[in-house]
Amino acid sequence: MSDVDDARAVNASLYEAFETADVDRMQRVWDDVAPDAVVCVHPGWPMLRGLGPVLRSWSAVMANTEYIQFFLTDVRVHVRGDVAVVTCTENVLTEVTDAAHAGATVVATNVLVRRPDGWRMQVHHGSPVLGRLADEADGG
Repeated sequence: MSDVDDARAVNASLYEAFETADVDRMQRVWDDVAPDAVVCVHPGWPMLRGLGPVLRSWSAVMANTEYIQFFLTDVRVHVRGDVAVVTCTENVLTEVTDAAHAGATVVATNVLVRRPDGWRMQVHHGSPVLGRLADEADGG
């Protein structure tokens, strides 16, 4: 596999860990070599800095999310040396009540760093795309 393919696979692992509420897998995605450099911005949240606060946030979100599924589109991976930048659109399907599901669109930038054991996530920044703007981006 190429660096681009490897980085794309780690990026996908972030979303698979979230979908399956797999805290251990989520922890393996993130960079533990430079824990102070880890940053995460969940849509609508303040910035979280440091591996501990970031992993705790994911645990809390997973514990309070009954169902979530991601359909990633416009995934682009750029590798420069030991850094990979992945941008994508997260098309999110999540349960909001027992009988209804709602969708949301989030644009994300994920920064990965190469470590001896492979690519690891160092930054995740998700920003919601609001109603009309999402329609315009889709050409509607």
